[in-house]
Amino acid sequence: MRRFNRFYTRRIGVLDEGVLESAFSLSETRVLYELAHRDDVTAAVLARDLGLDSGYLSRMLARFRSDGLLDATPSADDARQMQLALTAAGRAAFAPLDARSQAQAVAMLAELDPGTRRRLLRAMRSIEGILGEVPLAPWLIRPHRAGDIGWIVATHGRLYAQEYGWDHSFEALVAEIAGKFLRDFDPACEGCWIAERDDEAIGSVMVVRKSAAEAQLRLLIVDPSARGLGIGERLVEECIRFAAAKGYAKLVLWTNDILHAARHIYLAAGFRLIEEAPHHSFGKDLVGQNWELEL
Repeated sequence: MRRFNRFYTRRIGVLDEGVLESAFSLSETRVLYELAHRDDVTAAVLARDLGLDSGYLSRMLARFRSDGLLDATPSADDARQMQLALTAAGRAAFAPLDARSQAQAVAMLAELDPGTRRRLLRAMRSIEGILGEVPLAPWLIRPHRAGDIGWIVATHGRLYAQEYGWDHSFEALVAEIAGKFLRDFDPACEGCWIAERDDEAIGSVMVVRKSAAEAQLRLLIVDPSARGLGIGERLVEECIRFAAAKGYAKLVLWTNDILHAARHIYLAAGFRLIEEAPHHSFGKDLVGQNWELEL
């Protein structure tokens, strides 16, 4: 982490005496940015949000006022607090900083091909999300495309080994199901959907033809980073909608009783448990279950 910090501060010029070829330090530039993008903010709020010492910030704001960059007027809600706003001179001083920062980011990204650029931006969001409190990006459901089936196999193998201790035979079974889907795929009566966020798969499900009257729901999975967002429910809804639209009379599935989250989704969607039986598979003693939904 320290190595990355050293690399990135050098890359964006944070260690330069003046940031972005200006007379302002990094802290001053950040405060100017906040003042330019907020209306009537107070010093107390700035200190809190930026994590700055209040005395240090007070001295900085006094310099800005002395240089004619900042106006301060008593707050209508609390006369002890001063509402801060950049003057016309302050906005003029900030404008080239903003433009240079934008140009620097554009130049950095322009060096990269589109795929690498997406990977970089995903990594940045991941770091923000892990170390900060960045809101999750919106997710969407889309049909599968090249490369998605490999993700489905790898994700099932990895997560079921981690969460349930299932052995390699489960990943082999998923690979067989996925391979057959690809070989025999008929878009007129079968489908596969991927849940995606920031161009990255976070969930999947399939519907395959079992007979002229029955479709089978297969390989429902949601990545742990995306659980609790309703993605599993939405994927199952897509399967039900698709199967009904294609004229199937019934949608069936097979699962195991230890998969509690999935079973809850199936129950909520209207599936009925038809039968269950013990079996030894994937290195574990399990109870398999057959469920169905009349369409």
